[in-house]
Parts: sequence; C-alpha cells; structure tokens
Amino acid sequence: MNLPSVIRKPLIAAILGALSVAVPAGALYLAGATRAVATTATRAAMTGGATGTSAAASPATPAPAAAGPATMLPDFSSMVQKYGPAVVNISVVSKVSTSWSSGDNPGDDSGDNSGDNNDNPSDSNPFGPNSPFAPFFRGLPFQMPQPQPMRGEGSGFIIRPDGVIMTNAHVVNGASEVTVRLTDRREYTAKVVGVDPKSDIAILRIPAKDLPTVRIGDSRGLKVGEWVLAIGAPFGFENSATAGIVSAKGRTLESGYVPFIQTDVPINPGNSGGPLFNMRGEVVGINSQIYSRSGGYMGVSFSIPIDVAMQVGEQLQTTGHVTRGKLGVVIQPVTQGLADSFGLPQPEGALVSSVEKGGPAEHAGIESGDVILKLNGTPLKDSSELPVQIAAIAPGTSVKLEIWRNHARREITVKLGTVADKRTAATGGPHQEGGRLGLAVRPLTAEEQDANTQGGLVVERASGPAAAAGIRPGDVVLAANGSPVHDAEELRSAVEKSKGHIALLIQRGDARLFVPVRVG
Repeated sequence: MNLPSVIRKPLIAAILGALSVAVPAGALYLAGATRAVATTATRAAMTGGATGTSAAASPATPAPAAAGPATMLPDFSSMVQKYGPAVVNISVVSKVSTSWSSGDNPGDDSGDNSGDNNDNPSDSNPFGPNSPFAPFFRGLPFQMPQPQPMRGEGSGFIIRPDGVIMTNAHVVNGASEVTVRLTDRREYTAKVVGVDPKSDIAILRIPAKDLPTVRIGDSRGLKVGEWVLAIGAPFGFENSATAGIVSAKGRTLESGYVPFIQTDVPINPGNSGGPLFNMRGEVVGINSQIYSRSGGYMGVSFSIPIDVAMQVGEQLQTTGHVTRGKLGVVIQPVTQGLADSFGLPQPEGALVSSVEKGGPAEHAGIESGDVILKLNGTPLKDSSELPVQIAAIAPGTSVKLEIWRNHARREITVKLGTVADKRTAATGGPHQEGGRLGLAVRPLTAEEQDANTQGGLVVERASGPAAAAGIRPGDVVLAANGSPVHDAEELRSAVEKSKGHIALLIQRGDARLFVPVRVG
C-alpha cells in the first residue's frame, strides 16, 4: 500500500487535516505567550516592582537610579513606650481677683458725700479717675476683689528618681497648689523648689522614690531638619505624642537669655513644660511657647535648649535662684547699612547703642558705637548671641571682648557684674510655710514714681498668703504695719516681726487701702 492510497482513506485524511490546523495554531499561541512574558518583564523593570505570584517574590524596592533622601518615616513607638512614664501631668490652682464689690468707705469718716467722689482715692473706680467708666463708679467705695480659684494644666518630666521634676516657670508661677500626676495615676502634692521667669524654668519636688527618668542629651548637637518628638498634655490629653522637625536654632524671643529651638512640632496649651526628644531618645529641649494668632498651634513652636535648662535647674536646686553675668550695655543688630557706615567688612557682631552708667562695660572703657565682634575668642555672628552667652557666665568673671572701633579691631577685658535678681521679699514661694508672704517685688523706677507714690515696692508676682488676701501683680506696697518700705529687706524684716497677720498698705491705680495678710 503506497502513501497516496493511505492518504485517500477517510480516517487517515481526517487526522492529517486536523494536524495541519493544530500545528500553526499552537505556534501562534506559543509566540503570543512569549511576547506577553517579555512585556510583563519590561513593565516590571520600568516600575521597579514585581508582578509574579510566587511566594518567594521579594518586596518592592526603589530603583537604584532614584536613590536620594530616605523616604521611610521614623517610628517613635519604642521611644514613647520607654520614656513616656517619665513625663508627668501638672495641675495648678491659683487665686485671682475676678469681681469688684462695693461697701462702706473705710477711709472716709467725714460723712460728706456731696463732692466729686473721684477726687477721693478711696472712692475711685478700679480703672482710674479719668477713665470713661468713672461716672459708673461714683459713690461706690473701692474694695479688694474677692479672690477666686483658677485652674491650669501643664507638663513636666522627671530628671531624678528621687522626685525632682523640671517644667516651665509659667506653668507653676503664682500657684497656691501644684499637683503632679504620673502615668500610673499616682498623684502627689509638689513643692516648688525654685522658679526663674527669665528662662521660664521651674524645679518641683514630689515625695517619691525610684521613679522613671528621662535621658538628658546635648542640644548643641541638634541639627536643623532633624526629627524630634514632643510628649505632653495638650488641652489636658495626657501623654500625647507629636512629632516634627527642627526648623531653626538660636531664636531669641522676649527674654533675650534663651536661644530657643524652633520646630514645627504641634504644641498646644498643656504641652508647656514637656520634653522634646531627639531620635536617640534624649531630651534636647523643653516645650515652652508657640507663635499663634488664634491661641492654638499654627505651625511654629519654640523649645528651651536643655543645656540652658539644666544650668538654670542646678542653680535653682542649690540656691533657689539664678545668677547671671552682666555686661551693662544696650545692643542692636548690625545691618548692612550700619556695617558700611562703620567700615566693617560684613554685617556681624553686636552694635553698642548705649552704655550703662557705672556698669562693668563703662569701667572697662567700652563706648557707644563700638561693635562687639568676639567674646572670649568666639565670633558673634548675630547680636542675639551676646546676651545669651554673657548671662551664662558667672558674675565676677573677666571676659575678653574683641571690638571694632574707628575702623580697627582692639581687645578689651571686662569684669562682669550681676544681673539684678528680683527676689521674693519673703524668701519663699507658695509652698513654703511660716511667716512668708509669697510676694515677688521690686523698687519703683523713677518713671513710675509720682506725687502720690514715693518709694514703695511693685508686686511682680503674688502667691500663697498674699494671693489669698487679694494682692495681685501691679499693686504697690507702700507700708507694712504702718512703717514705709523702700526695699525687699525692709518688707522681709516687717514680716519676721509680725505675729499672725501683717497689714500692708497698697496702692492700686489711684486707690489706697490696708490689706491684712496672714503670715502664720
């Protein structure tokens, strides 16, 4: 049987026909599959990912050509878990005057009410005799407002296991009661060891042992752009963690003694006094202020460098107050125009606009118009650096200043003085017992004195017995138990001689009255 005869058979012919169709179709299928695999591989290479379904496939990774800054965000969870227990919530109670009441006039025994009562200081209104509200207070004698409790909250952190806590001065300043609450819900009544309003630092102590503590870092090594973490109690929500980056360093605000760290960490009321951590879990700052037009966070917050805070804190624990070096000059920034005027190669340093009479700078020969370029060999890039560095040096220390005068450099040695410390007259704060007032006072300046007020002490802070009696900042203490007082020492002496109460003659606006204060 030859091949043609076999092909002519119906069955064989059908099989051969099917094969002739199947073989080209299979070839086409295999070619298409190969093209699909190649296309998929090309797309995967372009996107840097993998499209396979194998269990052994690797996670997607960035293509080498796209190498640059790390895109992974930091994880702060372990840091919060480790150091969160060392962050405390601070609740304060203070008494403030909130209402004015009328009553019998204790200073007018003439019985004549026919005249203009605004001429009588005892009958004057609390806003002054020339205020637009004066007609509403005519005939209403002046009385002390009734003190009402005011509550506030803040944060702090434990720096020693025996109960030493650091926080902001504005959190506890003027408080009559301070309560510290730990993360395990234990509560303690805290004692205010010391307060320094200039740096906004305060030290508290609670009767506890073996407490968790934070790790203190070095804020000088902090870099702009570095991630930082804040833990505190914004709006009373305890142990809240917020994060951001360092926006700038060396910001000088109101006090001039603190080179603030600027961050974009969300800080709100209640965060004050809480710690600012770096990525190593070290405290590098204390959250203190925000820039806001609404009262809440608006993207800019400020922290006190921990180096400054610890230096202040050590002095508060040792002596209860802080001493700072004093140069005795008023300075201003050096602009490009001023640099050109004085012949400076570039705008730098601090321009002396005036020199305090009899101060350390005058004794050393510094003059108005000098530009201070270096302090102990360290260049001053900006004028704001000078007061911060001088304040950190102990009074009595001699420093070398390089100044620019008459288009030439010269060196001058200055022995620093002491910044006046407006001490509390009764040497104590709100939690110290015995015959103590709880008043921070200072003498009247020449501008503040007038015909009605000669001598006397201006109240800057009132707490404890003084606050409970209704005395408040801005009052002027004229006499104690009938004896005029001209300085804090005279007031302190009068307190020590008193038994039970001391009668303070105060002036508020144009009104005068005696206020009895319990001194124990």
